[in-house]
Amino acid sequence: MDFTRSIEIDVDTLAQLRAAAADIQLVDIREDWERAVCLISGSIEIAMATLPGALDRLDPDRPVVTLCHHGVRSLRAAAWLRQQGFAQAVSLAGGIDAWARQVDPAMARY
Repeated sequence: MDFTRSIEIDVDTLAQLRAAAADIQLVDIREDWERAVCLISGSIEIAMATLPGALDRLDPDRPVVTLCHHGVRSLRAAAWLRQQGFAQAVSLAGGIDAWARQVDPAMARY
């Protein structure tokens, strides 16, 4: 998949990439209390407010998928990451709420 073509990725594509064990960095930018409700396993937990100080935790040469509750904050984060040199940063469209509705219906929602 060419992560530079779009700044968003849909949940079905992310599910396929995860099933194929694709080399992606899934970055959950939600707050701690949100992640306490539900979390996609293997996510890198970096609250959006702390993202500028946590860039050293991410590899700019690998795809980054940011996620939040509904996809608004993660879209801003992906755009900001692209400005910082992460050319393959994308946002999960619909956020973890769309993931829970379409991919993992057993996941808690809020």
